[in-house]
Amino acid sequence: MESNTTKIKAVAYCRVSSKEQEETGYSLDSQEKLLKDYALKNGFNIVKVFRISESASGRQIRKSFDEMLEYTAKNKVPILLAEKIDRLTRNLKSAAIADEWVREDPKRAIHFVKESFILNSNSKAHDNLVWDMKVAIARFYTNNLSEETRKGQREKIAQGWLPKAPPIGYKTVGEKGHKIQVIDSEEAPLVRKLFELYDTGNYSIKALDEIIYKEGLRGKSGKRLQRSKIHYILTNPFYIGKSRWNGELHQGAHETLVSKELFDSVQAKLARKTDSPQYKKHLPVFKAKVKCEECGGIMTWENQKNHWYGRHSNYFKYDDCDKRIYIRQEKIEEQLMPFIEFAAPKSPKALEWLEKALKESHQEEIGYYDTQRNTLNLQFEKIQKRLETIYEDKIDGKIPAEFYERKFNEYSAEKELILEKLGKLNKSSNQYYEAGYAIHELALNAVRIYSSEKAETEDKRLLLSLAFSNIIQNAEKITPEYTLPFQFLIEWMPKVNKIFEPKKGNKDKELFFSKSETALLGAYRDLNPNREFHKL
Repeated sequence: MESNTTKIKAVAYCRVSSKEQEETGYSLDSQEKLLKDYALKNGFNIVKVFRISESASGRQIRKSFDEMLEYTAKNKVPILLAEKIDRLTRNLKSAAIADEWVREDPKRAIHFVKESFILNSNSKAHDNLVWDMKVAIARFYTNNLSEETRKGQREKIAQGWLPKAPPIGYKTVGEKGHKIQVIDSEEAPLVRKLFELYDTGNYSIKALDEIIYKEGLRGKSGKRLQRSKIHYILTNPFYIGKSRWNGELHQGAHETLVSKELFDSVQAKLARKTDSPQYKKHLPVFKAKVKCEECGGIMTWENQKNHWYGRHSNYFKYDDCDKRIYIRQEKIEEQLMPFIEFAAPKSPKALEWLEKALKESHQEEIGYYDTQRNTLNLQFEKIQKRLETIYEDKIDGKIPAEFYERKFNEYSAEKELILEKLGKLNKSSNQYYEAGYAIHELALNAVRIYSSEKAETEDKRLLLSLAFSNIIQNAEKITPEYTLPFQFLIEWMPKVNKIFEPKKGNKDKELFFSKSETALLGAYRDLNPNREFHKL
């Protein structure tokens, strides 16, 4: 029996280019077996097998092809085995390289087993013509496949679906040819939290990297998200219902994960490169939060003997400001706490009544929301039918492509507007009561939370962000500007607290309270507290 040492050395090249080929008998294992059987019959010893899977990119395929030829040259392997010509090459460049490899040594040859074709330096003109024709056919197949793929991708985008794997927070469902993207119930809350945390202005992307890893959000491969990936998530319009494809934005049919308001707010904060918070172990509570009334300078902070001191920035434009003084953090806190207390319910009983009033008010809101939602849903169905009709007319050749494109863009814009309105409506409806009660409860407990020994710097900064939109400094005097929810409390809470003050000399306390409660509930509805609570 002939030993392997006396046989001619050969390498086997196996390649599949799509999952479909692997499922229809062109698998790597079946190719390898075919080539090994051929080698055994023809006295070849396969010293190495090169396998290219269907998932390999064009660059990986070229790299593997070059490595194979380098291996044959280094190890003096004269025979290359492949199933068919289109398994080895589908472009003229690789074909020319293979042809050159064969002609460099008369002992070299490429055997295409299924086609019973051998290419070597002695190939006749007819064989060379066959080689050229088969390479050209393989190249045509590749180009046509790419063209059909791009066509399918365009159709997919036109239908509102992404023709590739969706970003974190979504998953793909459905059968082949009908796959769509839906929200992943496990990942979506964490992605939404990522947006919400960054929107507070208290976290840099570096800080979010640590936080979101502890929360359990991972990449598709199960690995930790890198900062570049977090930035990609925060800037990806897919989360507000748009698909970015070939440098253009298209309206998607998938469900949005975050509101457009939140997304736009995050983009604005990302654009403020110099104002991006830097995560530090000793982050000042009031960093980038206190501004001079006279010159607009932002107060900077330094730690001296375990106490934070703030002053104007050192930039020359602030040097002449006569309000430029040092001020200790505790001095600012002493002045701010009364502003928070003024917006708070004075007793738990008042909070109980507020909860009752919110629930009653919420019932009235539900009827309004339901009416609006039904109207918008009817409009959405109408637009969706129009989109489906023009798509079918385009497929049937009833309308020209230019007309379809124009109407598609028009209907898609209307659809986007309806979805945006539905999103705002659902958010207001679902969060009205919860957010309304939470802001009252927060105001009641804010000072205690802030002063607690367990309160972290980030907790304090978040509380300040919820209560105050700006903190203005004029020498040693500190004056805050309330956020809209807390501004509502300033208008509302004095009236509530007055009702719940003990009344002396009032003989009919129950009747007095009943009338006051009725009047107060009417006033509460007039003020319409749900206008801003959902912005929390």
